[in-house]
Amino acid sequence: MADYHVQFEKGRDVWSVKRAGASRASKTFATQAEAAKQAKVYADRSGGGEVNVHKKGANQVRDKRTIGKEDPRSTKG
Repeated sequence: MADYHVQFEKGRDVWSVKRAGASRASKTFATQAEAAKQAKVYADRSGGGEVNVHKKGANQVRDKRTIGKEDPRSTKG
């Protein structure tokens, strides 16, 4: 499982998708929506995790989504 962060890079004017703990961005995008969509794909491929979308002006988390695999158990509750 891996966590991803969507953050705005002021110097480059792009939205980046970074895996938690990584020094470089996995990919950059022109819009926040595109970056968030791709971060969800990355989290799903890695077996689940959290996608944290940050505000443009500050480093505060605006939206947090948990991405995970379906529960293999068929029991309810």
